[in-house]
Amino acid sequence: MRDLSLAVDWTQRFTSIVDENLKLPGEGRFLYVNVGTGDHALALREKINERVELFGISEDAETLKIAHAKASAVEADIDFQTRNNFSAEGFDAVLADAMLVQPKDLQNFVSLLTEAAETKGDIMFFLPTAGSFGEIFSLLWEVLFNADLRGRGAEVERLISEIPTASMAEEMAQQAGLKKVEAMTKNEIFEYQTGEEFVSSVLVQDFLLPVWLDFLDEKEKKQVAKKLAQLVDSERDGLTFRFSVKATLIKGEKA
Repeated sequence: MRDLSLAVDWTQRFTSIVDENLKLPGEGRFLYVNVGTGDHALALREKINERVELFGISEDAETLKIAHAKASAVEADIDFQTRNNFSAEGFDAVLADAMLVQPKDLQNFVSLLTEAAETKGDIMFFLPTAGSFGEIFSLLWEVLFNADLRGRGAEVERLISEIPTASMAEEMAQQAGLKKVEAMTKNEIFEYQTGEEFVSSVLVQDFLLPVWLDFLDEKEKKQVAKKLAQLVDSERDGLTFRFSVKATLIKGEKA
């Protein structure tokens, strides 16, 4: 599911901005954090000089197996691992997928990236920033209100407020010890034909809603998802349902 749907519908929207701004190292050690099933790392391996050692941290054992299989099939020289067993300050460049990192964990995540890089090493991470998912959150608040879960509306407000702005992500990078920090953002549009297609998509059903609705029990989650699909259809007036995401890349240099 991740390869067929999430990688295409979600991840590639963010890695494209990386490809547009990544300065490829000519030598040394390159670490890719949260590499998933390895597609982007494999694409980078084809571009990067063979003198560069490429390492990847995959989120779990299952995605690691897939990444290993892909690398083996094309004989790509990438060292995939499931957790960070690398020494501090061991990399000339660090790239990280922070798309699914919880906002409350982002500062610590960026600090760990900084620790992995050597002095003057390049560090980049990508994530959605404030202004993302606004079309969904407004409908989600209405669903909670109409489903006699009015007291939970504050949770939606929390979801909106805790997504960092691009400038906040820049500040986190600076606090973690980066200099020459820059942010690049582009607007990505996601489009669905029906409310059911939207709610049942891998991105929404398996990745976004479980995090957003973690304050509900399983029965309430199913109820809200069903009502959300119905509300999408009633609001779209025969048109497709669209929501936008601010895809942001933060890059800097370890001071």
